[in-house]
Amino acid sequence: MKKNSFMEGSFIATFGIILCKIIGLVYVIPFYAMISNTGAALYSYAYSIYAVFLSLSTSGIPIAMSKLVSEYNSLEYYYTKEKIFKLGNLIILILGIFFFFILFFFAPSVSSFILGGATGGNSVEDVTLVIRVVATALLIVPSLSVIKGYYQGHKYITPPSIANVIEQLLRVVIIIVGCFISLKIMGLKEGIAIAISVFAATIGALLAYLYLYFKMKKNKDSFKCNEHITRNEAKFTTKYLVKQIILLALPFIIIDVLKSSYNLVDTLTVVRTLTDLGYASNVSETAFSVIGTWGSKLSMIVISISMGISTSLIPNIASDFIQKKNNSLNIKINQAIQTLLFFIIPMTFGLFFLARPVWIIFYGYNALSIEVFRMFIIQSITFSLITILINIVQTTNKNKVAILTLLFSLIANAILNIPMMYLCEFIGFGGYQGASVATLITQIIPCTFLFLYLKKYLHLNYRSTKINVTKIVLATLIMLVSMMLLEFIIPLNTLHRMSSIVQVVLYVFFGSSIYFYIMHKSGVLKELFGDNLLKKLYKTRS
Repeated sequence: MKKNSFMEGSFIATFGIILCKIIGLVYVIPFYAMISNTGAALYSYAYSIYAVFLSLSTSGIPIAMSKLVSEYNSLEYYYTKEKIFKLGNLIILILGIFFFFILFFFAPSVSSFILGGATGGNSVEDVTLVIRVVATALLIVPSLSVIKGYYQGHKYITPPSIANVIEQLLRVVIIIVGCFISLKIMGLKEGIAIAISVFAATIGALLAYLYLYFKMKKNKDSFKCNEHITRNEAKFTTKYLVKQIILLALPFIIIDVLKSSYNLVDTLTVVRTLTDLGYASNVSETAFSVIGTWGSKLSMIVISISMGISTSLIPNIASDFIQKKNNSLNIKINQAIQTLLFFIIPMTFGLFFLARPVWIIFYGYNALSIEVFRMFIIQSITFSLITILINIVQTTNKNKVAILTLLFSLIANAILNIPMMYLCEFIGFGGYQGASVATLITQIIPCTFLFLYLKKYLHLNYRSTKINVTKIVLATLIMLVSMMLLEFIIPLNTLHRMSSIVQVVLYVFFGSSIYFYIMHKSGVLKELFGDNLLKKLYKTRS
């Protein structure tokens, strides 16, 4: 197997994640067509709760694994590196089983709290069923996450990316086939079909884990799995390593739970508050399903870029930080931020402009959903930025700063969420936009703080970032103006899926061509990606 450089790893991981998100979007078209808005909300309830428990059982140790494996590998402590992997596997398995039982047994109480006094939609029994079914994924996904972190710590980015695609493909097939058979052939109730759909996460994760496990066994020499303990490693006792894993993982767990809790705040407040404001249950659940699941699926195409960059960034920063390569650290951090903004700024505002046809392609026409999504998509920029910045702060051993920053943001979001829904309703903006506005406000402030903190702590020089981001913003504005002018010729007013597909393809090609041409002429493309990587990309295309 071939190790990947920082930028190559970023591109491979990002490409793999984006491909998974595209697969995850394509299935939505037939899936959404087979279920009702109530079924869509039921699907959202299950995944919103599951995401928090998944964060508790998977977020910390896999990232800690990537960081520790990278550090000990750099020091050539191969025996200790393998011991950490085994200990991490054991800890994560115990956590997964523990949280599975918590979620399984407390599902009825959670379901009752989510629905509150809403009537005419999903029942407590339906929500309980899907939460219990999706909880089975906690028995598999944690171990899958650890083995991915092990690969990434060795800077092998391709196999985990392939595993992600395998996991997503199988999940999608089970969702579509399972829904079709249960609803269209067997005539079962919708709650059963949704339960089958969420169980697909468990099966997909199992196959992905088996792929990575057997590939690791086949390439033992590449991982240096059977090295003997050295004299320097004898001091690393099992107790010391377990303590190191937990102390490193705990902040990552807390931080990931805090990030996931944004969605949990919406899950616990949106439907109840909109119902109190006088909205019908179907309207409240539709607005929540956009924020909780269906809008998120579209925005994840943008956010996945930050996930891909982080996958490669963490082991590279960990290696540079421990070896005190400050200049390399400065370059990689600036390059990561610029690369992220190079993609997410035009993509976010492109989706904002094309919200109507994009929504029609995947979910059909619904004026309320489109309106909610248009505001919701703007969060992609702030969420992606805060993800990268928090990962940098964590990897450079400033976990307390990361935790307090996110805790402040989450508390502010929890405080503002309901008042912002009331305020938006009062000013005629629509109460259903309040949650998105609150999240946007409570992410901008932490992003600003983290930029300033990293500048002082790591002595970062943002000069090149400021210059290139200015060029990116100007190019995006020119792209948007050009697309607005095109709308006079080709109006975005169709209600049909096929017409919307044609429009989106045409507008994306037109807008992206203008954007990339400006970026090429301004020199940003060459500065960010270099001649060698660009030549490889051009060669691949040809």
